[in-house]
Amino acid sequence: MGHVLSVRGSEAQIDLPAPWPDKGARATVGRFLAIDAGPLSLIGMVIEVSTRPSPEAAKELRAVARVALMGEIVSNADGSQAFRRGVSDYPAIGDAAHLISREHLRLIYTPAGQRTINIGHLNHDSSISAHIDVDSLISKHFAILGSTGVGKSSGVTVILQEILKARPDVRIFLLDGHNEYGRSFGERANVISPRNLKLPFWLFSFEELTDVVYGGRPAVAEELEILSELIPIAKSNYLQYKPATDRLGFKKSNPKRTGYTVDTPVPYLLQDLLALIDDRMGKLENRSSRMNYHRLMTRIETIKNDPRYAFMFENASVGGDTMVGLLTHLFRLEPDGKPISVMQLAGLPVEVVDAVVCVLCRLAFDFGLWSDGAMPLLFVCEEAHRYAAADHSLGFGPTRRALARIAKEGRKYGVFLGLVTQRPAELDPTIISQCSTLLAMRMANDHDQALLRSAVADAGANLLDFVPSLGTGEVVGFGEGMPMPARLTFRRLEETAVPRSESTAPSAIDAEVATQREFIATVVARWRGTVKDEEASAAPVREPPAPDSSSEVPGSGVSRLLEDARLQILKR
Repeated sequence: MGHVLSVRGSEAQIDLPAPWPDKGARATVGRFLAIDAGPLSLIGMVIEVSTRPSPEAAKELRAVARVALMGEIVSNADGSQAFRRGVSDYPAIGDAAHLISREHLRLIYTPAGQRTINIGHLNHDSSISAHIDVDSLISKHFAILGSTGVGKSSGVTVILQEILKARPDVRIFLLDGHNEYGRSFGERANVISPRNLKLPFWLFSFEELTDVVYGGRPAVAEELEILSELIPIAKSNYLQYKPATDRLGFKKSNPKRTGYTVDTPVPYLLQDLLALIDDRMGKLENRSSRMNYHRLMTRIETIKNDPRYAFMFENASVGGDTMVGLLTHLFRLEPDGKPISVMQLAGLPVEVVDAVVCVLCRLAFDFGLWSDGAMPLLFVCEEAHRYAAADHSLGFGPTRRALARIAKEGRKYGVFLGLVTQRPAELDPTIISQCSTLLAMRMANDHDQALLRSAVADAGANLLDFVPSLGTGEVVGFGEGMPMPARLTFRRLEETAVPRSESTAPSAIDAEVATQREFIATVVARWRGTVKDEEASAAPVREPPAPDSSSEVPGSGVSRLLEDARLQILKR
């Protein structure tokens, strides 16, 4: 077909006939060529095609292709062939080049003797399956990047379904920010929603708990000092409810040596903490100091009684060390046929989502650390740019640090990371740089493309030029998990497995309500979080009382006095 004209570094230039004689298989941008270099067949991808005058006839044109060299096909001692990445021997001027054969493509993308997963097919030859090395994909972290509506969620589902088949020893924990994946894995998924989540407040570190207490707003230094001093004492006081053999030798009579720090994940009762705060407040004479204690108690009581925070405080006054059962349930340590947990975050109070994600990241890493990686866990984070923003002034700092810790050190302890984001430019570059396999879908934003280009060190980085024009479901893969950088298409999912937001699906409430007004009442009840869904749907709708001239109205009499008192309290 052509011959090598020049070689420089990882590139070669090859002359091509123009016009191209074969209308079927054409040597154009994105196609693979094989160069006969002695006993080797060098594999390269065409990244540019241009023309030049023919030396024989001034009016005749010849095409010149720039080819990025990516790997080589070698012959083993037994006569079989194998593909390996990198180039050990470069071509010489005049070496022949030809379009790669289907057999060689299949040899590259369906390697024998490796544990691989099939996620789709090559874009330019749908008969060739696209296989990824599942061990490299998981153990060295991966990221799926792409704009909204390009098929990211379907691609995530395809990959996770294949991982469940190929690596039954790996547990998967998926953060589902939009409640899309609840039905994608069928009976194999343990779906955790705000309605059945139990994440007790004592599992939160000090930074995470204060973020909840203050709703993401700046904390009051004096109140933080009170909490940091009294929480360890409340943890020590909890020992009185435990058998003597479980008290670890610590004595309540010496509260300064509790053995617990403010971040130690051990149970304590919220009523004990409130009692300690109240006791300290009663011993103070300075009114301004007492107000610090009073405001702190009010904050804690408010979130404790807020039904939206029931997943944290429902058993705050009962106690009980549920950490073993909670870890087993969250991370499927005893899978019971459900090796994947789908954590639905939509429905949690917006103010605490970052803190909850931080707790889950930290628990996953710490369990891997203290278990010496005995139970491999893949932690998949949807909307990763929200929790680990490149701008450190945005988001919750501990969440970003928790994700970064998994990215940097998690593989040593069997905790692996999968990132999914539509805005990679807004994601912390330190975290994305730890992902050795990148799957890029369509992105039109220049900043996102620039970050992706800086993150790809592969010889196939020229494939990034295809990213803005990729179709739905198409992806360009780079890195350790890919045999060779390539443009491919994710396989299609069954209709029942396609991720879709549960808010767009018909709900049980729709069938139960009789009138539009009853439906609105159930929505308001769920919005307020005062009753469960099934109770809301059955609750009768009460009409507001008719105005009565004899009844109190806001702004008159006793009601006005009460309203003024409430406003004064709010101002304080």
